[in-house]
Amino acid sequence: MKEPRDQDTDGEKSERSRSDGKQSSKSESRSHTKEDATDETVTEGEESYLEDDDSDEDNLEGSSSSLQYDYLEGPKAFQEPSVQAVEEEEEKVKKKISENFFYDYTELASMPFVTPGGNIPRHFLILMHTFGYDCRKRSNLHLLDDSTVMYIAGNQLVLLDFKIKEQMYLRSSSGEGIGAIGVHPYKAYFTIAEKGSFPKIIIYEYPSLRPYRILQDGTERAYAYVDFNYNGTLLASVGSHPDYTLTIWNWKEEQPILRTKAFSQEIFKVTFNPEDDEQLTTSGSGHIKFWEMAFTFTGLKLQGSLGRFGKTTTTDIEGYIELPDGKVLSGSEWGNMLLWEGSLIKVELCRSGMKTCHHGPINQITLDEGEVITAGSDGCIRIWDFETIDTADTIDDTGLLEIEPINELQVDKNVNLFSMIKMNETGNNFWLAQDASGAIWKLDLSFSNITQDPECLFSFHSGPIEALAVSPVTYLMATTSLDCSVRIYDFASKTHLVQMKFKQGGTALAWVPRLVSYSGAQIVVGFEDGVVRILELYDPKGLTLFTGRKKVLDAEICLKQVFKPHTAQVTALAYERDGEILATGSKDKTVFFFDVERDYKPIGYINTPGPVCQLMWSPFSHFKSTLLIICENDYVLEAPCPVIKEEENDHDIVSYEIHDLPLKYFHFTSVKSKILRLIEIEKRERLKALKEKEREARRQMLIDEMGEDGEKEFQEEEEEEEEEEPLPEIFIPPIPSPILCGFYSGPGKFWLSLDGYDSGFLYHCEFPPYIENSDFTKQNDEPFDFRLLEDTEDNPVYTITFSASQTLMFCGMKNGAIRMYVLSKDDFSLTDLEHYWHCNMHDNNYGCVKGISSSFDDRFLVTIGADSNIFVFNVFSQLELQKDIKAKVPSPRFGIESEEIPEDIEDPTAYSIENARRKREHDKLVKEMEEIKAGKREQLKALRNEFWKLLEMNKELPKHMQLQRTDFDIDSKIRAEIDKKTVFKIHQVEKELAWEKEKHELGLLKLQRRFRDPLENDTIVVYAIQTDHKISSYRLVKPSKYSKFKRQSQSERRQSKLERFEKEGTGKRDSQKETGGSVSIQEESIIEKGKKFRPRTLSEIMVGNQIEKTRKLIQKAERAQNKIQQRKKEWEELYKSKPDDDYEDPKDVQAIKEAQVYMGDFNLKTAPDYKIPEHMRINAAKKEEELGQLDSLAHAKKMHMNKCILSLRDLKVAIIEEIQCLVQELKGIQLTLHVSKHIPIPPIPQIHPEEVPEKRFQYTEETLKRFQRQHVKTEMGRQSQVEHIGSGGPGGGFRKISSGKDGDLTTRDSLSRSSRASAFSLDLPKFTEFEKTEPTEVELEIMKRDEIKHLYMQQYLTSRIKELIVTFDAELRLLRHQKLKLDTQMKLSDLHHVTLYQEMLLLKNFEKQENILQERVNSSDKEEQDMQWKINETLKEMEEKKIEITKLQEQEKALYAGFQTALGENNKFANFLMKVLKKKIKRVKKKEVEGDADEDEESEESSEDESSLESGEDESGSEDEVFDDSICPTNCDPALFELALQLREKRLDIEEALVEEKKTVDNLKKEYDTLSKKVKVVAMNLNAAEKALEAYQREKQQQLNELLVVIPLKLHQIEYMVSGEIPNDLSGTLVFSNHSLGRLQERIVQLHEENSKQQKLNKECRERRKLLIREKREMAKTIQKMEETVRRLMISKFGRVIDLEALQTLSVNTTLEELKIRKLRKELMNAKEIRMWEEKIAQVRWELMMKTKEHTKKLHQMNDLCIEKKKLDSRLNTLQNQQGNAFQGPRKADLRAKEKISELVQAQAQRILALKEEIALLRKKGGLILPPIHPVREEEMKPEEDPEEDPEEDPEEDPEEDPEEDLEDV
Repeated sequence: MKEPRDQDTDGEKSERSRSDGKQSSKSESRSHTKEDATDETVTEGEESYLEDDDSDEDNLEGSSSSLQYDYLEGPKAFQEPSVQAVEEEEEKVKKKISENFFYDYTELASMPFVTPGGNIPRHFLILMHTFGYDCRKRSNLHLLDDSTVMYIAGNQLVLLDFKIKEQMYLRSSSGEGIGAIGVHPYKAYFTIAEKGSFPKIIIYEYPSLRPYRILQDGTERAYAYVDFNYNGTLLASVGSHPDYTLTIWNWKEEQPILRTKAFSQEIFKVTFNPEDDEQLTTSGSGHIKFWEMAFTFTGLKLQGSLGRFGKTTTTDIEGYIELPDGKVLSGSEWGNMLLWEGSLIKVELCRSGMKTCHHGPINQITLDEGEVITAGSDGCIRIWDFETIDTADTIDDTGLLEIEPINELQVDKNVNLFSMIKMNETGNNFWLAQDASGAIWKLDLSFSNITQDPECLFSFHSGPIEALAVSPVTYLMATTSLDCSVRIYDFASKTHLVQMKFKQGGTALAWVPRLVSYSGAQIVVGFEDGVVRILELYDPKGLTLFTGRKKVLDAEICLKQVFKPHTAQVTALAYERDGEILATGSKDKTVFFFDVERDYKPIGYINTPGPVCQLMWSPFSHFKSTLLIICENDYVLEAPCPVIKEEENDHDIVSYEIHDLPLKYFHFTSVKSKILRLIEIEKRERLKALKEKEREARRQMLIDEMGEDGEKEFQEEEEEEEEEEPLPEIFIPPIPSPILCGFYSGPGKFWLSLDGYDSGFLYHCEFPPYIENSDFTKQNDEPFDFRLLEDTEDNPVYTITFSASQTLMFCGMKNGAIRMYVLSKDDFSLTDLEHYWHCNMHDNNYGCVKGISSSFDDRFLVTIGADSNIFVFNVFSQLELQKDIKAKVPSPRFGIESEEIPEDIEDPTAYSIENARRKREHDKLVKEMEEIKAGKREQLKALRNEFWKLLEMNKELPKHMQLQRTDFDIDSKIRAEIDKKTVFKIHQVEKELAWEKEKHELGLLKLQRRFRDPLENDTIVVYAIQTDHKISSYRLVKPSKYSKFKRQSQSERRQSKLERFEKEGTGKRDSQKETGGSVSIQEESIIEKGKKFRPRTLSEIMVGNQIEKTRKLIQKAERAQNKIQQRKKEWEELYKSKPDDDYEDPKDVQAIKEAQVYMGDFNLKTAPDYKIPEHMRINAAKKEEELGQLDSLAHAKKMHMNKCILSLRDLKVAIIEEIQCLVQELKGIQLTLHVSKHIPIPPIPQIHPEEVPEKRFQYTEETLKRFQRQHVKTEMGRQSQVEHIGSGGPGGGFRKISSGKDGDLTTRDSLSRSSRASAFSLDLPKFTEFEKTEPTEVELEIMKRDEIKHLYMQQYLTSRIKELIVTFDAELRLLRHQKLKLDTQMKLSDLHHVTLYQEMLLLKNFEKQENILQERVNSSDKEEQDMQWKINETLKEMEEKKIEITKLQEQEKALYAGFQTALGENNKFANFLMKVLKKKIKRVKKKEVEGDADEDEESEESSEDESSLESGEDESGSEDEVFDDSICPTNCDPALFELALQLREKRLDIEEALVEEKKTVDNLKKEYDTLSKKVKVVAMNLNAAEKALEAYQREKQQQLNELLVVIPLKLHQIEYMVSGEIPNDLSGTLVFSNHSLGRLQERIVQLHEENSKQQKLNKECRERRKLLIREKREMAKTIQKMEETVRRLMISKFGRVIDLEALQTLSVNTTLEELKIRKLRKELMNAKEIRMWEEKIAQVRWELMMKTKEHTKKLHQMNDLCIEKKKLDSRLNTLQNQQGNAFQGPRKADLRAKEKISELVQAQAQRILALKEEIALLRKKGGLILPPIHPVREEEMKPEEDPEEDPEEDPEEDPEEDPEEDLEDV
């Protein structure tokens, strides 16, 4: 496959590639294409790079003693431009880059690096084809034309023609990969944004593929995305980690416009808004950002607004699209679409049933032909309606809106659509889709009856390619990947043959050697689940064909054998050199061996210290066959070939593990720090030796110069030498470096490549001697030799392979590069590892080379990488490769079609071979144990039966002889253990029922939220204590929706005409005044500023005098003009102060407005002609607002009453507590009194359940048990009792109370009351057990007093209890009375609420039609306003045109006046010149329509007729006399004649302009008439719409009037009586308030007073008006008298009435004076130029004379030469005749002489030709004409012959005849 402009010459191909820092630096220069000759010169600086000087290095010659000193000074990847070069580049003047400028691709493309002196051709490897595709790279598929797509493949851009399947390649310039690509909207260019250090963006032209522009310094490390704007003029790029820079480029000028940091996380995409180039959008990891270019005080800036997710979960955004109105539609990770508006999520779109739009992330959203197309990772493409999405909005708090797609397409199973591009096929709707699962699809999205099914154009591996194997017999290769596929390719013919899918991904691959399968038809593959499968490849064309068989492919794969040796992924497969044993390695730290000859029968396995990464059998050159096992964790093992045992019973083997295999271990220990230390030591020794030589030389020099003093000075210098720095320390990394690859170098010896700290070297290692039963974990082995690999410190060798000839070593690097070393044959010790070839191919970041292999004949090289790419190279060879070469697929074996397909292992959890063996042994043991358990169970059963018999016997014994049940307990601990197990089981049951418990708790919570949470106050009924009165609170729910928000009204009221007039009228009048008072701009002065003083010539003095004269005249005119302008300004100010005729006093306007609003005959709403004012019109939104206000007011009053009732309830609880305390005290007192003196104790009031409704949600243990019993009895009643009983849980409002009295409520007030009541209590006597005695008199007196006191306290406490009860009842009755009043108000409120609700429902029914009518009125009103605005603009434009016409007429007048002034007085040619000036001349004009000519002529005639100055002159010019105006009459001033002609042209121009202006005015008049008619029509439509709306409003009002409204009235409020009684029919009555009636009566009196006052004021104004009219008439007479006086003075002075302003303005003709000055200057310049040319003519004539002399001299020389030639010819002929007979053959001397003469003749002929050319030049026009000289024939040449005459020239023509013509030519 060729690259652009490649030329295949001599069988060689030039590939444009450059290694990652392995090339000599080049300077980029711009080459100019000379397709179009332009005057622009592009100056571009070359980008110079510094070249590294080749450092002296000592090569390693096979031992560690020879070290390289410049290890750290290897070739760098790239050299940054020098600071000086950059500064020079920035200082260069930026000039516009030519449109035809292109770069040179060969200087841009990165080329392979070849070490100097290695004789390795730079094109050693030529990229032939790529089978891979990085399908997981974002936007990695773009369409260039109908058949060409492009995508990134490592360091190449692939251009694929998918119709002919041909590829072309473009190399990256940096050699470090490509970050992103993009295509210009017009497909004329495409861009490559690279990766690397400060990478470039290169724009290529298509299809020429030439580099067109280069953009630099856009990011630091790599570009993530690029995008052109809609027009392709701008380019946006965004960088990746670490800077994430967003840059806007003017890419054609290679200049950045704006630059900023886009975000702090990964950015996926950046795009322009197709409708607005100043808006951009970026999206990425967890964000979306909206950008806008805005002008700030510091200039143009990019301002970003980060999208805020709000309640929506933050998500990565892959796909989005900008909608035309500025909104953005994006995808999400969970598959829904997010509609963004103003950096906020407006709505989230999903499908019906809350299903997501896609099952997984939405990767691309496209807007195509009015439809939104989404592509998701679920493989679906869905089409959505754009209008539905654009107008979407939220309808509830969830923020979700359900929509359904119009169409959808499921591409296929396991498809992950990453991006799509539309194909440009007319009539079709085909798309190309990038499948992240490894494919490119062609999709038909037309969704018609003939829609094609999805077509997979190309299929690739998805993700890293894990393994590669090449056929040992032909050009076939096999690859496998974690995408669960194995693919076969014919890399010679660039064909993908066949693939096979499995359940698990492949991780290892090997082609079965020919010793096992001679035809090379078998492949062994290892998978990630530990399974190994053997596949067989064959050509199906060799099979027997059957009827109906499907299309025969070029190759097919069948499963031959399958087995599972490992439990983790298989990492290595290797066949023994004789093909007898297959070894498999895995990450499960085992290596399994199989006997190949016995159908891969397992031999056994060995354990390894770490995961196996590579297996390699020893080659035939080794004496023994051993297996090299390389582990990742620094261990390398060598295992001998296991012994294959004879047939034995497979069932007797317990395990396949091989224990007696002697293994050699090598535990790698880091030596890199030691190597670096040795390098430093030898480097210092070299430097020390050089310094020693320099010191000895200096010592000798000082001794020679200074003697003994020199020795002393030398010793002093030695003492001043500094000490050496310490050597680097020995370092061993704490975490061992992993081993990447290795290979045998000899028996027991091998090479290793490591990653991490130990990278940069190849280490030569050797196994220590085998010691049986040694502990290999304690080994610390070091390599005995090493090789330094340049530039691999951070880029280690990942894989190594050798060519078939063993002379080339191919290395695959970690950064995706390929390196090739040239070796000596069979030199596995790598003694010569100096020269190499290096080139970057795969992606540098994630494209490490996983496998590399050469073909069986070393003609091809194949590489695979972690970037999904497969590259096939043509290896450089002296032999030419055959064209159309093709691999041969092996023929099928006999009977292969009849063989049974083995059963595959698809279950990843299936047992491995070893686990299956162990499972079988385990099952065998389990079976034996089960048999033993069964025997024991039988024994236990027999013992149990015997025990039950003993218990029966115990029951039959007498009771005193029976044993207790506890006596049978052998040990009490057993019982305790059983109880413990019971508790544990209960705990387990609780855990099992936890889900049910949580379920019921959630159910209770839902019920609470549904029924209790909306309840703000429950009903509380407070009962009186003594009476039957009670009061109940209101059951309040939370406020309704009407009181929370205010709905927007859709039908907004438009402004009335009166309002608009008041708002706009004043402004319009002011604008008209300002327009009319525009002041004309003064003309600029034509006098130039004076120049610096210098000696003046006569001509300059003449010009200066003329200018000074003109300047004075102009200054005089300007002073007059300024005076006129000042006078005009004063008049304008005066006129401005004059009020308009339609001026109105603002006070009067306000009074009129109030009168219109509040005065007049107003009808009732029930009147049929009632007109509803606009401000009183009501709609559903206003009614909802009114309803909400009513609800809020009622809710507030009910809430206040509830608080009062609740306080009353609390008062009752406190009174009851106090009564309880008083009753306790009363009982204590009555204990001391006799029963007969006891007063009945008042009963203690009780709290009713209705008074404490919250206790219904409290429960006790007894409540729960009772509920359980009831639940068991009736299961169906549970739902109805949840609200009253509850099942317990964490819900708020439900609480568990302690066991106690239900009504025991205690408050702080009750406690204080009880404490006060206890203060009156008496200390009761304590009864003792002593015997009673007779009381004494004193004691009797005391007892008597106590009794009186107790009786008083008894009476007091009883009264106190009654007082509390009565007080509470009084409070309750008072509050009850207030509540009754409130109930009345609430009932009225409810009635009003019903009325408002009915009105709202009615208004909602009318709302839709009303909105339509209102919209019609608004649109008509807007249209009328627009028409009126257009009319005003037309009138304004007409006024401007009229002003222009007036100006043109004034110019015409000024022209005639100026010409009259130029003629002067008494000029006899005045009439003739005036006729010349006024002559009518028809000038040809281009006319669009023939009809326009007539109109122009008519307008021309009218313009001539209207000219005021021509009216009288035209009559004289209309005479029939004919005069010639082309010739100036004799004695007439030519200057005046020329001036007349010039002014005539100017007059014609003015007339033509007048015609055009009048034509424009006519058109404007027509337009005005048209608009006026349209305005009338629109006004009629508006009136009709307003009438329809008014009628509809009237109908709505009538419907509202029909609603019944309840108004409760008292009898005294009814004043309508009939015969002193209230009539039965009150339908004719009017409900009116007394206050309003009184105001109306007072207003009648006020109106009478205002009427009389206005009449008096009107009379005064009339008298004032008469007086002003009289004064105006007198002033008009005065003005008329003054005008007559001015006219009379003008006639007396000038003879006619003239325009004084025009006279003052035209006092000097500035144009004429300026032309005179110009003419004078031009004459002076021409005279000076004539003198200069005369001097030049004299000089040229002198030069011509000298040339003529020289020419004559040369003619004489030519004549002499011709004569001499003739003589020599005649002499030669004589000599030949004399000596011709004497000699038979020519002599050598004669031959030499003849040769000399021939040379002389040729030289003379050349000289003659030169002279002829010179003569011809001199003979040209302007020079001397000489006769031509023609060459003469040899036989006719004579010295006297004259030259022939030139037929083209006249020989008699005198060159001096026409000197003027010669001067003109010069």
